[in-house]
Amino acid sequence: MSYVLGIDLGTSSLKGILMNKAGQVIAEASAEYDIDSPAPGFSEQHPEYWVVACEEVLTRLSIEVADFGAELEAISFSGQMHSLVTLGDEDTLAYPAILWNDVRTTKQCQQIMDTFGETIIEITKNIVLEGFTLPKILWLQQNKPEVWEKVRKIMLPKDYLAFILTGNMHCEYSDAAGTSLFDIEKREWSAAICEKFAIDMSILPPVVSSVEQVGVVNASYAKRFGLQREVKVFAGGADNACAALGAGVVNEDYALVSLGTSGVFSSFEAEISNYKGKLHFFNHVIPNANYSMGVTLAAGNSLNWFKNTFGKGLSFAELLADVYTVAPGSEGLLFTPYIVGERTPHIDSKIRGSFIGIDTRHELKHFARAVLEGITFSLKDAQVLMEEAKNKKFKQIISVGGGAKNADWMQMQADIFNAEIIRLEVEQGPGVGACMIAAVGNGWFEDFEACRNIFVQYKDATFTPREENVQKYEQLYDVYTQVYPATKTICRNLTDFNR
Repeated sequence: MSYVLGIDLGTSSLKGILMNKAGQVIAEASAEYDIDSPAPGFSEQHPEYWVVACEEVLTRLSIEVADFGAELEAISFSGQMHSLVTLGDEDTLAYPAILWNDVRTTKQCQQIMDTFGETIIEITKNIVLEGFTLPKILWLQQNKPEVWEKVRKIMLPKDYLAFILTGNMHCEYSDAAGTSLFDIEKREWSAAICEKFAIDMSILPPVVSSVEQVGVVNASYAKRFGLQREVKVFAGGADNACAALGAGVVNEDYALVSLGTSGVFSSFEAEISNYKGKLHFFNHVIPNANYSMGVTLAAGNSLNWFKNTFGKGLSFAELLADVYTVAPGSEGLLFTPYIVGERTPHIDSKIRGSFIGIDTRHELKHFARAVLEGITFSLKDAQVLMEEAKNKKFKQIISVGGGAKNADWMQMQADIFNAEIIRLEVEQGPGVGACMIAAVGNGWFEDFEACRNIFVQYKDATFTPREENVQKYEQLYDVYTQVYPATKTICRNLTDFNR
């Protein structure tokens, strides 16, 4: 039986998923690692953490699966986006990896947007934010010039891991697109951006397709883990692109809504779109395709906050047990999930959340339903931008994460998005997307459509919009969109007052 291995290099752990040609998960293993914060706002990791974690995962899989060494044919990757890895002479690490969730670069982001913002958006299709790679480079240039002078190559996390396994350096389109250094349309590093910010283009790795073979597992690792074949290594992709692929979003008929700590609404884009920074727009792992993505900073985080603050001692099931008894609109109660600021479409770190319309008839169940509705409205902001740009509606939306575990919330999604909502039979996250890249790259399938039919399975039960509820939610969404402009100045004044 032949296997492919998907390695998902996340922020706090590395996960390996082993799958066969029938799309079955044979085994999985994970290993955790720390995030270092040497100063406020700093978020770093030593890339050695990822190497040790990968070795641990390979060891566990080789022990758990008797024919792992004999049948493993290919490996690919999903990886955390934007994080900066710097190499010096002889490929030694020059500085700890600065992660996507590091926020030390506010000054550099402002500098970039003030001096080159319109050009950056035209080339990269994105506003530069603290998470992206370019401002991290500027921070090194300005604050650690002695380190920057030593830098000979920059890489992204999963590509560093591939380099360790194969000895070859590369990047691929979906991850390069999130650096603020990449020309989305031309699919190449931007000479204009590099020249503007004094970045020698020789430090940038070659860019390849996600399904391109970038090497084979080197002899030392092959011997260590008993690999009997020449195991091919394929470039892989950014975690959000791999998550969409692993959920089966391989054409423009489908969208993905993911409800974790943050929330993501993403869709496949066959053509180049420029949302002027209101949505993220990146090249895809699927050849010659792209994807757009809207982000709600506090999706599940809003629900966790609500539970911890107003539902102490309750399980989530208990907290949400009675929301079905409350009519759509929560009897005039509205929640905006801006408790840590907001990303799409406002990009405002100072806005804060609110309950509006509170009166004496409202009980815990009304507040709980309003939280679920507000989170979903925030994600609808991204859906509206995408559908208006495409002049079409999504046939189905695939829901993953916490929102897919509660039937009442699933029905709210169907009614608010006005689309059929489906769920995965088994959620494995971006690792399945990495496996699919390895499977297609290795020739198991002609393309990702064929691979999707085998590797991605959905539950039989679907949630369809209820017309009466759809009409109510359309009216309420119009009210929701009025809250941000009405509270923006108030939130800024409160922030200033509390300094």
